[in-house]
Amino acid sequence: MNMICLAVNLLVQSGKEAEVARLFVPAAEASRREPGCLLYIAHQKNDDPRRFLIYEQYKDEAALEAHRNSPHFKQYIADGVYTMIEEREAALYSPLS
Repeated sequence: MNMICLAVNLLVQSGKEAEVARLFVPAAEASRREPGCLLYIAHQKNDDPRRFLIYEQYKDEAALEAHRNSPHFKQYIADGVYTMIEEREAALYSPLS
């Protein structure tokens, strides 16, 4: 299986927490409709609302690339969420079995 996982940790600018959380709703809904997206969940840290974790699974690298090139990624993430972050750490993972 070629499935891959992408975990993204974000620290958003102070005062932008609600706006970022709001943008993740349509971003997640649209991403979950992508044919190669297996899972897309955005989380907000309970004790530090400026921190977000986005957990994504795709059937393969091509599906992840299609996600990154989608109109909804550009609208909600690249031109939205990413304009309000202070830190971003992304890591790709592969399943062990």
